Amino acid sequence: MNESELYKALGALTKDRSRWKESVPYVSSLLTHASVKIQAKALWLLGEMGLKDPLSVQDAVPVIASFFDSPAPLLRERAVNALGRIGRGSFSVVEPYWADLFRFASDADAGVRLSFVWASENIATNTPDIYAHSMPVFAELLQDADDKVRMEAPELFRVLGKRRPELVRPFVEQLQRISEKDPNRVVRIHCLGAIRATAPD
Repeated sequence: MNESELYKALGALTKDRSRWKESVPYVSSLLTHASVKIQAKALWLLGEMGLKDPLSVQDAVPVIASFFDSPAPLLRERAVNALGRIGRGSFSVVEPYWADLFRFASDADAGVRLSFVWASENIATNTPDIYAHSMPVFAELLQDADDKVRMEAPELFRVLGKRRPELVRPFVEQLQRISEKDPNRVVRIHCLGAIRATAPD
């Protein structure tokens, strides 16, 4: 199969969840493919497979994490995404790599920083307590230079606000200020959403 045929086949596999478990070794083998596009698709698919059945992809996690050092931003982005999805399914499967994710909060590529926030939201959904000492990192991302990063960063506060509001309360004033002053309308709306999630019923 050439690259486009293989990409199309992976797209079909993405839709056929009944084949996921048996296909993990095959998809994992594509992480060594010559094409960045195919590697990126395989990383994304392994993340989705890992959300559904974390133990099925456990053996692939070290290889996924090896892409943290890739010079290609897309591969760093997809590796971070994948760890987030798998970690949402089972934090213990990705726990050895969790602390290393935080280096991507300051990645030079905005897409990678965005993926870090998104992955953190995923993990925090089911394992919120581990973020107790990391909130200043996300507070910095509320002021990121990139609009998309600033749009996503409040969502981590919203996720945690619903589950551990005490972690978010120290940042409500900052969220309020951004909700009034950020030039991006979506950023303002998402900050208000995070504040509402934190407020007692």
